[in-house]
Formats: sequence, C-alpha cells, structure tokens
Amino acid sequence: MNHAIRAEGLVKRFGTTTALDGVDFTVDAGTVLGLLGPNGAGKTTAVRVLSTLLHPDAGHATVGGYDVVRDAHRVRQLIGLTGQYAAVDESLTGRENLLLIGRLLGSSRAQSRHRARELLDQFGLTDAGDRAVKTYSGGMRRRLDLAASLVAHPSMLYLDEPTTGLDPRARTELWTLIRSLVSGGVTVLLTTQYLDEADALADDIVVIDHGRVIASGTPDELKAKLGSQTLSVRPEDETHLPLVASVVGELADHAPDLDGQRVTAPVTDPAVLPAVVRRLDDSGVVLTELALRNSSLDEVFLSLTGRPADETEQTSTERMLS
Repeated sequence: MNHAIRAEGLVKRFGTTTALDGVDFTVDAGTVLGLLGPNGAGKTTAVRVLSTLLHPDAGHATVGGYDVVRDAHRVRQLIGLTGQYAAVDESLTGRENLLLIGRLLGSSRAQSRHRARELLDQFGLTDAGDRAVKTYSGGMRRRLDLAASLVAHPSMLYLDEPTTGLDPRARTELWTLIRSLVSGGVTVLLTTQYLDEADALADDIVVIDHGRVIASGTPDELKAKLGSQTLSVRPEDETHLPLVASVVGELADHAPDLDGQRVTAPVTDPAVLPAVVRRLDDSGVVLTELALRNSSLDEVFLSLTGRPADETEQTSTERMLS
C-alpha cells in the first residue's frame, strides 16, 4: 500500500499534559483522511508534528517516505499547510501575496507571476486579484489562503479546520476546490469539527480523543459500528410532542431526544417504525414527518466521545497551540 503519510506511536507532552498519547494512522496517496476529535483532543498537535513544527517525544512519522525529524527539510518541500485562520497579508493585494510567497520560495519573478495567475484563476479570484485583501469576504480570504499553500505545487496538503467561520455557501465552494485538488492527485489531511464536512470529503476517518485514536474507518464503516438507526417523528400539532416522545421512548426502548418540534431516538429493530405509526394513529396524532435513517457521523461521534463535536471547551494545551 502506498502510504503518503504514516504516524506510529506519536507522543507529545507539554509539561504534565499529554497532547498525543501513542497516535497511529496512515494516509494513502491521493486520498483525504479526516482527523476528527473534540477541541483539545490533539488534532492540531498531530498536524504540527507532521508539519515538522513540533518534534514528537516518542514514536515517529514519515511524509512521502521522509522522517519528519531527520528529513524535516525534505518534508517541508512536499507539504502545504492551511491553518484555522487566513494567514495572508491584508495590506497587499491577492496577487501580491502570491507573488511574495513565490519569491520567498526561490522562484523567479516570471515564474512567480505565472503561478500567481494560475492560482487566481483556479480559485476564482482573478477579478479580485488586484484588490487589497482587507476588502475580501471571509470565503475569498480562505480561498486565497488555500491558494497560497499551493504556490510550491505540494503533493500533500494539511487543512486544519479550513472552513471555520465560513457561511454555508463559502464552505461548499471550498469543498469543491478541495475535491478538485484531490482529483489532481493531492493527498489531504483534514482536521474538522464539522462532521458533515468529513462525511462529504473524507475517504477515511480517524477519531482521536484525549490524545488517543479511539476509532477509524470509512464514514460508512463508522456509522455501521453504532449498530442502530435513528427514528425521527414530527407531529402536526406540537401539543402532541409529549405523547409522541412517550410512545417513541417506550417502543424504541431508548430515551428520546427533542429537537425543536421533532422527536428522535436510536432504534435497532426496524419493526419499531410501523408500531409507532399504529400507536400514534390510534391516539389520533397526525404526523408531518416520519423517517428511519442510518446514523449520522454526529451520532457516531457523540457515542464515541460522549460529547458533541462542536463542544467549545478547550484544554490549555490546545489553546496554546491554536
């Protein structure tokens, strides 16, 4: 198997805090690995080790076959990194930012101008290329930041929560760009707290919590591990919600959740669906929604970690590394 990235037994400590506690995973060339975990789980620390920005205290990792400690210079030549926040100079134009990076990387003026034109066109920024970045929208800045990470034609791209703070349209546009890069052969390591993002982009997923890998597999494999489906019921009359919750909880044998005007509960037996319909019909409850669907990554994540992916509490270590 052609592993573009391999991490084996990575350990990283900061004082008495262990940020990585024996992390193992691999990323196949030309694929997307989604690295998921709550804030403070160690995602950013792992990315920084693989970027040669931090040395592991134990274990080792290779990128493109090169050790991240012994061959750090060669690793840096292979990777592009985009962090959680745009790192471009707001006082410069988009084109000037890309030209500056090209020159810093050793390209000639002509080569830098050519590459800047290519990237501005690829990322839909040609018309805005000669405007100061401070006039860009959040989505445009993120696209420019991603373009900046590609100036040197990296074969591997690390995206550390790349769509943080973007509106749904800007996120979708960035997803399209990421897919186009992968189709062109780029390998992507993606950290994200948006589980729909991982579901949409990742070929494989690794879930880490408290510095350890707690699950891995394709999105479908992780959903199948939960071993249940989710029943979703919405009554036409919201005053019937307590009755619906009682019926669903009794028949599903799980405490139901109330999400707005919808009652949901995990079920392992598909026969629960018609049983719920009969009971509610006998009680005169009219439904506007009734569905039995496969578990989502959000539900898998909650089952694995005991808390949702967007929990905002951070450890002091993760705040320090952000």
